[in-house]
Amino acid sequence: MACARVPLDEQQVTEPGGPLGRETTMPALHPDRKEERFFVPYKPLPEDGSPAQVEEFLEHAKFIAEDLEWLLALPHDKFWCQVLFDESLQKCLDSYLRHAPRGLDPASLPSSPAVADVQRSVHRAVFMTFLRMATHKESKDHFLTPAVFGEIIYENFLFDIPKVLDLCVLFGKGNTQLLHKMIENIFTQQPSYYSDLDETVPTVLQVFDTILDRCGLQCEGATAMEPLKLSAHSQSTAMNMSQQDLVDLILYLCDSTTTIHAFLDIFPAACSSFHSHGFLSRLASFYEAAMPDIEKAVRKRNFDDKDLQEDLWKRVSHSCRRMVEISHLLLQHTCLQPILEGGENTQTFAEELLQHFTSFLPEKRFLSDYDEQFPIADDISLLQQALPVIDETRMSYLLQGVESAWDSVGRRRPQSQIQPKAPPVVPAAQGAVDGGAAAASWGEKPLGIREPGEGGESLRGAEAMLDMPRQGNNGASCLVSAVELESLLSCIRELLPDLGEGFLLACLQEYDYNSELVINNILEDRLAPSLDRLDRAMPRPVKEDLPVVLSSRSNVFDDDEFDVFHRDQVDMSRIWKGRRKGESARELLNDKQHIEEQRARYQTYETVVDEVIIEPGHSDDYDDEYDDTYDINQVGANDLDQDSLLNRRPFTVPQVLRTGNKPALQEEEEDDEEEDTQNHVNRDQFVQDPALLRERAEARRAAMHQRKGYRPEPTRDVVGKPKGQGQTTETYLDRRKKEAHKSRGANHNRRNMADRKRNKGMIPS
Repeated sequence: MACARVPLDEQQVTEPGGPLGRETTMPALHPDRKEERFFVPYKPLPEDGSPAQVEEFLEHAKFIAEDLEWLLALPHDKFWCQVLFDESLQKCLDSYLRHAPRGLDPASLPSSPAVADVQRSVHRAVFMTFLRMATHKESKDHFLTPAVFGEIIYENFLFDIPKVLDLCVLFGKGNTQLLHKMIENIFTQQPSYYSDLDETVPTVLQVFDTILDRCGLQCEGATAMEPLKLSAHSQSTAMNMSQQDLVDLILYLCDSTTTIHAFLDIFPAACSSFHSHGFLSRLASFYEAAMPDIEKAVRKRNFDDKDLQEDLWKRVSHSCRRMVEISHLLLQHTCLQPILEGGENTQTFAEELLQHFTSFLPEKRFLSDYDEQFPIADDISLLQQALPVIDETRMSYLLQGVESAWDSVGRRRPQSQIQPKAPPVVPAAQGAVDGGAAAASWGEKPLGIREPGEGGESLRGAEAMLDMPRQGNNGASCLVSAVELESLLSCIRELLPDLGEGFLLACLQEYDYNSELVINNILEDRLAPSLDRLDRAMPRPVKEDLPVVLSSRSNVFDDDEFDVFHRDQVDMSRIWKGRRKGESARELLNDKQHIEEQRARYQTYETVVDEVIIEPGHSDDYDDEYDDTYDINQVGANDLDQDSLLNRRPFTVPQVLRTGNKPALQEEEEDDEEEDTQNHVNRDQFVQDPALLRERAEARRAAMHQRKGYRPEPTRDVVGKPKGQGQTTETYLDRRKKEAHKSRGANHNRRNMADRKRNKGMIPS
C-alpha cells in the first residue's frame, strides 16, 4: 500500500490484476482504481407534484444521499480517484448546484416532513462532498501537494467561478466561515482562478445591460457599454412586456443580485476584482435607471394572481437591498478597511471613497436607499477621525447632497437608524457543528429574513426599505417577525433540544438574532456573563397583555357632558340627530325677554338725588387745613340756577323700554310734548336728517339744470324681457346705442372728475 508521509500524487500502489493475476504497480491516482458506481443526477420536485411524483422524488433523492455518503466514507486515495475519473459524480453535483431551490424560491418550503428530511440529507451530503474536494490536506498522512492539488481542481473543472457562486448562494446561510476557508484555499492553491474571476466580471455586468435592454432603457453617460440603437424606441418596456417575460426578468435579477452578494460577503478578496472593472458605478447607474420602472410595473400592472404580484414585489425589494449591500461591501473592503487598518496609502483610499460618494450624488434614488441602510454621515465621521486634515467644505457638500437626495425622492429620513453590532469572528466548530450548520441552512426559511443591517423585517412592499422594530410573541420589541423568530428557534432546537425557549430567546436578543453565532457560542461555552447566569431550561415568557387603550387615552374632551367613555348616562335631550327644527320667525320676534333684562339697568338712570340726608351723629367739623386760595373767585356765581344741558336734553326713557303699565310716565311725557309744541323751542340739531339733506340737494341740482337748459337723458331699457319672449325695437336700439357710446363715460373722464374734486376742495392742490 501507500507509504506514509508521501503526497497522494506521488504514491504508487500495488493492485492485483492482469491476465495471469499478477500484481501490478500503478499510481495512486489511476482510472483503474475507480469503483463502478453510477450517480444519478438531481431532479427538483415540481411545485404542485402529485403523490406519485413526490414518491419518485423521495426515492431519487435517497439514492443520491446514499451514494454521496458512500463516497464520503471512502479512504483518501479512493475518494480522489472517484472524484477525478467518475463523470457521473460530477454530473450529479452539477445538477444539484443548478436545480437546487434557492432561499426565495417557493420550492424551498418543503411540502411534507418526509420531503424536508430527505432534502436536508442531500443538501448536507453535497456540501460535505465539495468541502472535502476543496481540502488538499486531510491529515498528516493523507494530503496532496498544494501545487498538484491546484492543477487537479483547475484542469479537471472540479471548481470554477460559476460553481463557486452557486456554492455561496446555496450553502452560505450558516456555513459562512467554512465556505470562506474553502474558497480561500481554492484561490490560494490555484491563482488562475483570480484571472478567471477578472474575465467573469464583464459577464456579470452584461447581466445589467441585458435587463436594461429588455426594459427599453440604457445607462446614461460613460457607463453604457454600447451606443443606443436607433430602433430602441420600438422595444418593449416593463409596463407593456408580457407577464411571463416580466416574471422571468425579475427572477433573473433577484437570482443574480443574491448570488453576487453571497459571493462577495463570503469571499471579500474578490471585491478588488469587481472594483477594478468599475462595477460600483455601473451598479449605481443600473439601480437608478431600472429599479423605478420595474417597481412601477409590478405595482401598477394587473395580475390575475395577487400572490404572484406579492412574490414579485418581495423579490424586487430583496434585489434592491442586495444591490445596496453589494455597493457597501465593495466600499468597505476596497476603501474603508484599508483606512481603518492604517497604511501608507490611507490618503489615497480616502480620496477614492470620497470620489465614489460624489459619483453617487446624481443617483438620487440609489443614494437615499444607500444612506438609509448605511448612513454616509457615519463614514464621513470615520474619515474625519482617521484623517484630521480632510476638507470640511467637501464633507459638508456631500452631506447636503445626501439631504437633497432624500428631498428629491419625496421620502423622509428615519429618525433612528438601527446599527446592529458586528458579530465577533468565531472559528467554526468541527464535527456535529459542521453537519448541523449545513442542515440548518436548509431547515431555515430565509424568505424575508434580513441580514445584519436590514432591521430584521420581512420584505413586504414599501416596508422593504424601512427599519422598524416589531413585537415578538413575548411582547418584547425585537428585530424579526413572529414567523422568523419561530424559524430561528426551531433551527437552534434541532441541534440543542435540551435548552429552553426562554434561554434561546435571550441569546438571540443578545447576539442580534444571529443563530449561527448563538450555536457557536453555546457549544464553545463563550456566552456573555449575563447569559451564563440564566437557567438554560428557562421556559418561554408568557405573552404580556397590551394595556387598555381607553385607560391611557388623553383628549381635550375628557370628562365633558358627552364623554361616553367616562359617563354612564348622557343627557340625550341635548343630542340631536339630523336637522334641528327651529322656531318660527314670528315667535323669535315676539320674544322680548332681552328687553326685560335691560329694563332694570335703564331705570337706575331715573333716580336723581337732590338732597343728601345727614345722619344723626355725623358732624361737619371745621377743617383747619382748608384751602382758601380760590375763594375770592366767584365760581358759578354768574351761572344759571339750573343746568342748561338738562334743559336742552332732558332724560327720556328709550322707546323700546316704555310699557303701558306706567301711566304716570306717559302723562309726564305727553305734558313735555305739549310744552315743546307750545313754546316752539328750536332744538339743537347736531346731525340733520339725511333724507332732508338729499331732498335739498336734488332741488338745487334741478334748479341748476333748469338755468343751464340741461335736458336729462331719457331712460333706456337694455335689459328687456326674459329670454325666449322676444325683445322690442326700443330695446335693440338702446342696446346698440349703449354699445356704441360705452367709452364716453366709465374711466375715460378721469381728468374732468379730478378737476371737479379739486374745485370742491376734496384734493389739496
